[in-house]
Amino acid sequence: MGNDLGAVLVTGASSGLGETTARNLAATGFTVYAGVRSTESAARLTSATPEIRPLILDVTCAESIREAGRQVREWTGDASLHGLVNNAGICVSAPLECLPVEELRAELEVNLVGAVAVTQEFLPMLRARPAAAPTGPVGRIVNVSSGIGRVAAPFLGAYAASQFAKEGLSDALRRELAPLGVSVSVVEPGAIMTPIWSKVASTAHRVVDEAPDEVTEWYRERFDRFLALNAQRARQSRTRPEAVARAIGHAMTVRRPRTRYRVGPDSWAASVAARLLPDRMLDAVIGRQFPTTGPDGDGTGPAADGRRRESVR
Repeated sequence: MGNDLGAVLVTGASSGLGETTARNLAATGFTVYAGVRSTESAARLTSATPEIRPLILDVTCAESIREAGRQVREWTGDASLHGLVNNAGICVSAPLECLPVEELRAELEVNLVGAVAVTQEFLPMLRARPAAAPTGPVGRIVNVSSGIGRVAAPFLGAYAASQFAKEGLSDALRRELAPLGVSVSVVEPGAIMTPIWSKVASTAHRVVDEAPDEVTEWYRERFDRFLALNAQRARQSRTRPEAVARAIGHAMTVRRPRTRYRVGPDSWAASVAARLLPDRMLDAVIGRQFPTTGPDGDGTGPAADGRRRESVR
């Protein structure tokens, strides 16, 4: 394909951060295998960037992962694989009391289990050092997490669970693979305006609308404000997908990749707050960012029976 820095597989490359990353790596000089879920996405990618080779890949399907591995081995031959970017992800936002367990399973299956399954399939190719490999790691893995992987916001419990777990998984994987010469880096983006936000809102409203009214009435007003505030922050964020793509590009090219790349001021702030603030103080900071006043004005939700819950001290 004309690119000589090696081959990199990017999952979840049909839009947003994955697509921007795939294009940036191709422009840098990598052969990019872009994991997408539909032929329409594949056609759109190649029409705009011929250097990208799309690959149908569903990270929740074992057969799809095996077939993707077979194709990449066929395409790379003895050259093996330079890097893997585990970017595929979804975000389910809902009050945990309203969240169907199957939605939690779907979140973890894509964001966590899928990343492990893809890594297992492609690790043999990442360990196989090309004859003309540059100095530095034999192979490189980048797991795209989130600032939510450090500080859990209300109504993002399922998403936070997947990202906290991905952080821990990445730490363990980095320590397991270091003696084998494979680096593992985590990229933690903050708020960025990407197509995921329209999907978050539609899924969130569907989940809450399907929950019993006697449960949702405790959360709906606060949850609606939370969704609106989150979308506003994403729109106003000065962090762009290109900044994430540059961080991933750095992890794929430097001799000593960082263990973590925090992208955006809010990601940095979350990391510092998680390290320095006691839990109660962090709760108070988050509470000011996401007001929790309930429908009856005191933050306690419905008061149909005329009672108020006592404040927790």
